[in-house]
Amino acid sequence: MGRCTSYASPTSVPAFEPPETILSREIAWHGMCDGVGSRNSFLVASERLTVSLAAKRGYRAFSSRYFNGHRSMTQNNTTLITGASSGIGRELAIQFAKGGNDVVLVARSEDKLRELASEIETQSGQRATVITSDLSHADAVNQLCNELTQRSITIDTLVNNAGFGALGKFSELSADRQTDMVMVNVVALTRLTRQLLPGMLQRNRGGVLNVGSIAAYQAGPNMAVYYATKAYVLSFTEALREELSGTELHVTCLEPGPTETGFGEDSGMGKLDVFSSTAMTAKDVALAGYEGFLKNEDIVIPGWKNRLMVTSAGFLPRFATRKLVGRMQSA
Repeated sequence: MGRCTSYASPTSVPAFEPPETILSREIAWHGMCDGVGSRNSFLVASERLTVSLAAKRGYRAFSSRYFNGHRSMTQNNTTLITGASSGIGRELAIQFAKGGNDVVLVARSEDKLRELASEIETQSGQRATVITSDLSHADAVNQLCNELTQRSITIDTLVNNAGFGALGKFSELSADRQTDMVMVNVVALTRLTRQLLPGMLQRNRGGVLNVGSIAAYQAGPNMAVYYATKAYVLSFTEALREELSGTELHVTCLEPGPTETGFGEDSGMGKLDVFSSTAMTAKDVALAGYEGFLKNEDIVIPGWKNRLMVTSAGFLPRFATRKLVGRMQSA
């Protein structure tokens, strides 16, 4: 079809308009001008969608503060961070300490935790407590909570960051490694939240920040269990947020994409071009998650490329997204 001249595509979007509405309209408009379904129409529409998403995030932050209240999350609080020895967890611990929180650092590596604790106490003046724990063990959460009780530590905010993945076919990866993945990514996250939540509710302060992944939005051939665990984290967080909507607790899911951490090397993902070419720094991801949690945002997806990927995936049938992911993750 020829170029359209009788209709002007909007250049600004109301903050409350859903992004899927914007993308659908823009694809339709540019499709009429450049050929329905053309790749160019999708790209132009995607660019315009970033404007909508920025407005939507601003509106969401405002509505969270207006309807749910915005209580100080940084005064006399203690935050527990799992997987705190490196990567996003380490950077989140630093952010919470900078914000005035005492922190409890949990991971397997005692040396790395003590190094981080020293750095936090020196730079922020906040107290940093080290507790070593392997959350893949069935009794790890109970032991962790018992130690908190013995040390008379009250947790106001829980950051469930610990997790890992593995690249490869389900039938070929170790059964034990994949079971441990479920234990850390799902079971420990669930049990620790359940153990600490009643105290938060009683005090009516603090909250839960769960670290998921943009893997939550589609199936992941060649990382089947990892993608499934992250889908659980997202669904669980959204449901928990709704259950706690009448309280002062903040509940947020941080959904990063590829990030410059040890995850890429440990999982095998680091050797894939799609991972290395789009990776964000752990510091930038953590800052986005921390700020989103303070604003009580429901979901935080750092980086416009990651947000565009998630939004675009919603317009494709599931069979198409899983085939695409499977090709990208061919070991």
